[in-house]
Amino acid sequence: MSQENFTFLLDSEKKEALRAIANVTDRDLTYILNEAIASYLETYQWLLDEIHTGLDEAEAGDFASHDEVQAVFAKLTNGN
Repeated sequence: MSQENFTFLLDSEKKEALRAIANVTDRDLTYILNEAIASYLETYQWLLDEIHTGLDEAEAGDFASHDEVQAVFAKLTNGN
């Protein structure tokens, strides 16, 4: 995998928090930043996949019935 320089502005508090994580984990700041970005990308890719799945289901008319919604609601609220 190729690597490239990437420069951006970051507020001081976030920078210090990242440095603290790097120090505690005995890693360099580049490693911590790469891990943070990888985690962000993984989370948002999952979110986008879920959104697309939901949209595909909606377009196909695949909705929960009223009874299914009521059953889940009752379960989550302990039937109250």
